[in-house]
Amino acid sequence: MIPDSDNPREACGVFGVYAPGEDVARLTFYGLYALQHRGQESAGIASSNGSGTFSLRTGMGLVSQVFDEEDLAFLRGHIAIGHTRYSTAGGSLACNAQPIVVREHGTDAEIALGHNGNLTNADTLRADLEAQGIVFQSNADSELIAHLLAMAPASSWEEKFHYVMRRIEGAYSLVIMTEGQLFAMRDPLGVRPLCMGRLGDGWVVASESCALEHLGVQMEREIEPGEVVQIDANGLRSFHPIAPLPKQAGCTFEYIYFARPDSRLSGQLLYPVREEMGAQLAREYPVDADIVIGVPDSAIPAAIGYARAAGIPYREGFVKNRYVGRTFIQPDQRIREAGVSLKFNVLDDVIRGKRVIVVDDSIVRGTTTPRVIGLLRKAGAAEVHMRITAPPIVSPCFFGVDMATKWELIAANKSVEEIRQHIGADSLGYLSLEGLVKATSQRENQLCNACFTGVYPINVQPHMDQLELVERREPALAAAAESLNRAGRP
Repeated sequence: MIPDSDNPREACGVFGVYAPGEDVARLTFYGLYALQHRGQESAGIASSNGSGTFSLRTGMGLVSQVFDEEDLAFLRGHIAIGHTRYSTAGGSLACNAQPIVVREHGTDAEIALGHNGNLTNADTLRADLEAQGIVFQSNADSELIAHLLAMAPASSWEEKFHYVMRRIEGAYSLVIMTEGQLFAMRDPLGVRPLCMGRLGDGWVVASESCALEHLGVQMEREIEPGEVVQIDANGLRSFHPIAPLPKQAGCTFEYIYFARPDSRLSGQLLYPVREEMGAQLAREYPVDADIVIGVPDSAIPAAIGYARAAGIPYREGFVKNRYVGRTFIQPDQRIREAGVSLKFNVLDDVIRGKRVIVVDDSIVRGTTTPRVIGLLRKAGAAEVHMRITAPPIVSPCFFGVDMATKWELIAANKSVEEIRQHIGADSLGYLSLEGLVKATSQRENQLCNACFTGVYPINVQPHMDQLELVERREPALAAAAESLNRAGRP
């Protein structure tokens, strides 16, 4: 595979629309297109015309690769939900592409579901449902939620969601479609974002507000943690199936990296939030330098904020090839060795002879950052000072983010000075947790900072126990592979 970035990866984006008289499939396509940054492995759209079987199209690849005009013509109706995915729970397989469609138990009625997040009790739920005779079509935890909703022993939707929310644990922002209704649901901790806006007489829901704005839809509000929104011919109503929790746990990485800078979280545009992260970093870790640059694209606002607060000129030091994505074409050895330079090209004349401050959003495994610094050294940088807008990542995520296992996390196994030496920087500074929280303008008990602290908002001990077994085995496997490699054996 062409080397990818070392950034953490979000699981997916969801989109839903209820709009009689509108081309809902096309609206969903463009909504997913705006959410492409949240997942690039698969995409899907399901639609309903209010009677009969749903229309469904899913496929592997980018949104623009999965759908064509023939697909959009097939996806007729006045309700649609869409999904774009990066795999966490469940592999990168066609069977795990969403939306997932199941039948309500004992009827011919269908339910379609798209999920952003990760269930922490998925193994227990799967064993329980299999014991009841449920046959799964995928290994994604999203299908568990769909079956629980389909089999819920209740007569009203409010009771069905009460049943489901009492059984599932973890992070989930959901769009759900029935024959005549659209539902949007967010977990009680509010880990993943979800918002909605009005489209004429209809409504649109999406993971991020940028997807609404691309369609000319004004965001009305975010869906509250623990809230279910129901949209149908009678209009919009909302309810909270279980009592609100005393705390929230919005993912801090949505502010740092995942969400687009033109999206809003908790009423704030993210671009100035990221500028403030950079400014706070400049106050915590100043250094004499000639220019400040950012690693494209997510760290650019923070780099601008750092430069402004430090009184040092901001310059563009990298040009990013935005057309390098996931590919199934195997690169030859020369391409492998080119590594990160396939993605970034350095502006040598800007860098040569300069003391450079490089701002990036995170260091996860420590695989890409040395290559970035190497490019700057090769371009003639006199000094390279690395500044990171997140604290050191010391714990894995169990809420829908690909954050690696603990033994792979460089900050869990090395000191800051050891990391500095590993990446080859002249200095290294991480934004403090206090500085990060301050930049978001949120209270610390409103955020999930588990990847920085190891303190999780809910019990994840079963996952930790399983991960410990993996971590004991993986270093030994890695050492064995390295030994074979030295011996020249495959």
